[in-house]
Amino acid sequence: MALEKTIDRHKRLSALALADGGGRVAMPRYAPAEIGCGIVHLGLGAFHRAHQAVYTDSAIAKFGGDWKIVGVSLRKPDVRDQLNPQDGLYTVAEMSDSVTDYRVVGSIDRVLVAPEDPRAVLDAMSSADCRIVSLTITEKGYCHDPATGKLNTGHPGIRHDLEEPSRPTTALGFITESLALRRRDGLPVPTILCCDNLPSNGDTLRNLTIEFAALRDAGLARWISDSVPFPNSMVDRIVPATQPEDIEALRRVCAYVDEGMVKAERFSQWVIEDRFANGRPRWEAVGVDMVDEVEPFEIAKLRLLNGPHSALAYLGYVAGYRYVHEVMADRSFHHYLKGLMHDEIIPTLRQPAGIDLDEYADSLIERFRNSALNHRLHQIAMDGSQKMPQRWLNTVRDLLQAGRPFEHLALAIAAWIRYVMAYDDDGAAIEVQDPLAETCKQIEQDSIEDNLVDVERLVDGMFGLTAVFGEDLCRDAQLKSRVIYWLSHLLGNGVVTTLKLMAEAHGRNSRP
Repeated sequence: MALEKTIDRHKRLSALALADGGGRVAMPRYAPAEIGCGIVHLGLGAFHRAHQAVYTDSAIAKFGGDWKIVGVSLRKPDVRDQLNPQDGLYTVAEMSDSVTDYRVVGSIDRVLVAPEDPRAVLDAMSSADCRIVSLTITEKGYCHDPATGKLNTGHPGIRHDLEEPSRPTTALGFITESLALRRRDGLPVPTILCCDNLPSNGDTLRNLTIEFAALRDAGLARWISDSVPFPNSMVDRIVPATQPEDIEALRRVCAYVDEGMVKAERFSQWVIEDRFANGRPRWEAVGVDMVDEVEPFEIAKLRLLNGPHSALAYLGYVAGYRYVHEVMADRSFHHYLKGLMHDEIIPTLRQPAGIDLDEYADSLIERFRNSALNHRLHQIAMDGSQKMPQRWLNTVRDLLQAGRPFEHLALAIAAWIRYVMAYDDDGAAIEVQDPLAETCKQIEQDSIEDNLVDVERLVDGMFGLTAVFGEDLCRDAQLKSRVIYWLSHLLGNGVVTTLKLMAEAHGRNSRP
């Protein structure tokens, strides 16, 4: 009997909806209720549900094992309210321009909301059943200085968690307290698996955890340093935010309501250093690359995918576009992207095993063109002050050291400054979401004289953000002068005209 005939068209997705595996949806090939939990995941957003949870679902289906996931929201109850009434089940819509495939994922057991019950989260993380703690909390969730990777000890959440360690609010607070509980009780250590876009993300999280723990207890910090593995990883999949119209489209096709659905491109990649303390799912059998060293893959992805994605977001939004595929249909943006990738980013990269970087860059351009995703530029543009160091500025440092040109990246930095001025080329307001949004606005206000922006003063003020630009780039006169040059053009001529100027100036060296 087809799925459409077994589920009422207004029924909420739940275990009751799994009675028939037919119809348009691929169902879990196991009984989710019979599988125990072995993973606690902090930051249960759309990306985790479309990426790591899918791989785990596939591994459980092939090999079994108690590897279901207890999800944790560190802020809001939205995902809990979406998934718990659905027995943790949700649909992934894998989308291309020509076809969409639907799959119900059963690897999430339940969702906890940390602000409502931090003790329940700590109990889950410090349980002997929990063998892996994984994270996708975005760059700003690490409470660190993005330029240096050091802990921001003045962060309100960090100060709170040092004063009240048994009621943490940050990921570092929860990790450290749960490890302290394990140490007290003599339980095996878990593996802490960072899946965020940070350089050497496992090493970065390890250093931050040890630095935080040392402020509590030097012995605890030494124990974590000696005992707990933090493997590096790289994740790659484009996962736009789900919109109400996506949920309605799924209802029309699949005959149930799924408040927790996510959509993603068909491409997916996960690379992990194979250093685990207490077992793991058989991820390598379902498409995950388990390697000795992640760094070449991670840097290539950060610089070639995330870096250009951010550049397109700021330039495109200021130009009046709202979706990635709209930007990619504009030839001037396409030419800019090719120059950025091939002329400036690729020369700084070490070739990962089995990957041709020129082919990888060209494949990314095709992925950006996927109109079925409706990937919003505003989503990519969020928290730019936290993302720039790893996505752009380390590349700039390498180019400066090598004496190579960096005009496309200077324009990208200028575009971020232009974006945080909070209006586009038509004068429409931009809702800037960034931890430093108010600081940036004040810098802009301080640069205005006789109702005109003094571009040099504005750029000087922005480069004074050493948490972003570091102590080195904030003083680099060469970089600063090129950012002033391109920001002047963006303000005087708009994005599209500026991109045409870039193409004319660099056409001889840029690929067609």
